[in-house]
Amino acid sequence: MARVRTGVRALGAVLAAVLGASLTGCSSTGGKRAEERAAAAAAQGKAAVNTPKWTFAMVTHSGAGDTFWDIVQNGAKQAAVKDNIDFLYANNAEAQQQAQLVDTYIDKKVDGLIVTLAKPDAMKDVLAKAKKAGIPVVTINSGTAESKAFGALTHIGQDETIAGEAVGEELTKRSKKKALCVLHERGNVGHEQRCEGVKKSFKGSVENLYVDGTNMPDVQASIEAKLQTAKDIDSVVTLGAPFADAAVQAKQQAGSQAEVDTFDLNAKVADSLASGALGFAVDQQPYLQGYEAVDLLWLYRYNADMLGGGKPVLTGPQIITKDSAAELKAYTKRGTR
Repeated sequence: MARVRTGVRALGAVLAAVLGASLTGCSSTGGKRAEERAAAAAAQGKAAVNTPKWTFAMVTHSGAGDTFWDIVQNGAKQAAVKDNIDFLYANNAEAQQQAQLVDTYIDKKVDGLIVTLAKPDAMKDVLAKAKKAGIPVVTINSGTAESKAFGALTHIGQDETIAGEAVGEELTKRSKKKALCVLHERGNVGHEQRCEGVKKSFKGSVENLYVDGTNMPDVQASIEAKLQTAKDIDSVVTLGAPFADAAVQAKQQAGSQAEVDTFDLNAKVADSLASGALGFAVDQQPYLQGYEAVDLLWLYRYNADMLGGGKPVLTGPQIITKDSAAELKAYTKRGTR
């Protein structure tokens, strides 16, 4: 938590300096009063700045019902209120459909775009169109390697390979011998990178299991069948918070003693960590991904600032265990972690 708060304080310091000339009614008493007014305005759902009413659009590869993206949107919407931004959101799990949504926003001449690159090849041409139209783009969550090449200002998220390596190291620390890595979206480069990262650092063996993430009963049944036939699996790693509970249910039905661990955090995961149903979670802080993406675009349009100097801005990974879950539960309940 200390690392997160430090980052937020640092960004707050930048904003305080930038906003000095743009806050309505600033007096000669300096930055402290301006900062207090900005915070009060945001808390009341009012813009903290008097910059133009720009429109930023976010288009993700999210499927239906994925709570991770609710948290991303919560962060983006909060920053949009503060920065006087009209925030638009659209999503589609199919890569070509996602690209078409981006194309629609380009035609609407939005002032900034935030996109994910889970299946980057499908997004290359449309991001080239955005660049030609003079629309600044920030990528989030997936596509670290492709972001700069596709013309984005920067990427905000976690390095998926590094996150996977963190999981492998934690499994080794827990003396695990065989892990099952459950991939719920075939073709998602970020998911492949996570499991490859686990394999790279884990001293034991890793087997991938592909499931249909749009069908939760199928996810549970597939994991259960694997645990019934492979009794030596002592850890199951899911790549998203909604799938962790399905893995727990599958483990129970299969009579397995395997530990269930997961990427990402939500209220259910926090509860399961606290109860011991889950061993650990890897948090990439989706609220920050949404918040910082909107804020970075605003800073760029207002003051040509570039957080991170154009290099990827990492929001994770952070290993969350039972010991730290209680502290985060209040944040997960309000939808910010």
